[in-house]
Amino acid sequence: MSLNRREMLRLGAAGAGGVMLSSAASPATLPALVFRAPPIMPAAPIAPPSAPIGVNPQLFARAKAALDSRPWIRSRDFIGVVDFVRASHEPRFHVIHLPSSHVESYRVTHGRGSDPAHCGYLEQFSNEFGSKATSNGAYTTGEYYHGKYGLSMKVHGLDWSNNNAESRAIVIHNAWYAEDDAVAQHGKLGRSEGCFAFSRENQFKIMSRLAGGRMIYADKLVGSASA
Repeated sequence: MSLNRREMLRLGAAGAGGVMLSSAASPATLPALVFRAPPIMPAAPIAPPSAPIGVNPQLFARAKAALDSRPWIRSRDFIGVVDFVRASHEPRFHVIHLPSSHVESYRVTHGRGSDPAHCGYLEQFSNEFGSKATSNGAYTTGEYYHGKYGLSMKVHGLDWSNNNAESRAIVIHNAWYAEDDAVAQHGKLGRSEGCFAFSRENQFKIMSRLAGGRMIYADKLVGSASA
């Protein structure tokens, strides 16, 4: 369809008027919402994971961070958290069911090299061969084996502070000096050579919950409040 001259002039004027209207419009005459981006809201702080009752909150937060930083650990329902601020006569090996925050706490030994005077408290850590000391850091549980103390379980050190654990034969086992009557007689447990030694009854409870590559986190946070 062809347009005559009058129609072409009318349409051209309308187009020009539209251009003029568009160019003449200013932000001041239009809603500010069109030109102003919404304010950037600060991110809400992430609350640290709440510690189960009876567990040092700072130590639990470190243990949880160690677990979260290792997504390759497949079994994440139970974790062992060892609070070496506490004395050996106290239940200081916490087995925590993370989905429910349920805690079971047990006595555990420390190495003789960590407590040379046998005062009942861990005084120092070491990862050195021959130190007979406890090492701090994150571990995963390994395979079962039969050794000097019967059924035992290997552990693998994941940090620079405990990466000699397997070569040092640091394991989970039971021992006579970790039985409850040691506390009744001496007020403290005996000392291992760096292993996590428990009473026979408690050892099997702990191994049944933490087997299969689950994490154990052990440390002593000086100056932090134990729950």
